[in-house]
Amino acid sequence: MTLTHGGPQGRWRNEAMRSHSSARLVLITRGQGRITVAGLTNGYGPNNLIYIPPHTMYGIEVGQTVFGQVLAFDAPPFWPAHAFHLRLRDVERQKEVVAHYEAIERELRPTGDPRAAACHFGLLSIFVERQLAAQDATNLDTRRSSAAAKLVERYTAMIARQYGSNRGVVDYAAALGVTTTHLTRCCQKTCGRSALSLLNDRIHYEACIMLKETATPVQQIAADLGFQSPAYFTRRFQEKAGKTPTEFRRVEKQR
Repeated sequence: MTLTHGGPQGRWRNEAMRSHSSARLVLITRGQGRITVAGLTNGYGPNNLIYIPPHTMYGIEVGQTVFGQVLAFDAPPFWPAHAFHLRLRDVERQKEVVAHYEAIERELRPTGDPRAAACHFGLLSIFVERQLAAQDATNLDTRRSSAAAKLVERYTAMIARQYGSNRGVVDYAAALGVTTTHLTRCCQKTCGRSALSLLNDRIHYEACIMLKETATPVQQIAADLGFQSPAYFTRRFQEKAGKTPTEFRRVEKQR
């Protein structure tokens, strides 16, 4: 799938915090912006390769000049357990990774062969493994190993699996053995957002997906996402989206 600017009405598709049961490998070929993965925000630019493991929260700021490709897959055991961000500076490596993506895309078309796509994916995984092994220690993001980043990573991992449980930041902080103040301070440090903002953003994204892709009644969506009443859900959704859930659904269904 491609990654492009969706306009003001489509910002939620890229920027809102989300997570998936499958992995994502994002290749940025044009433009620049910021991406938040597991609660840590980094800038990105052309020829950046970003890996997002399954059940990892992320959101991407996508400007009008940005173009990228996103590969979704069930991560095999030999893929890294943690996210990584490679900045490919060598022209030959840049051409090589684009060729892998193009070959996989070609073989996934109706005229292609899934077996060939699997072979190209294997070559891509070897490419990634070699680039990770060749990384210069000076290019590693040491912030990922900080106590704040590790705490926020654990927090976002909990949100990814429990966002519909009606748990608040106080509950998550207690489960993590810290105060809400400390948790929020760490979130602000790693991604410039509060702990509550990260939680609300993940819930909002799921609400958008359910409204756009299902016929589930608004009342049921509110209940599934842990809201105590449909009215409160509607008010919160409208504050963030600028539309009621029903209006949002109608517009998105017409796209």
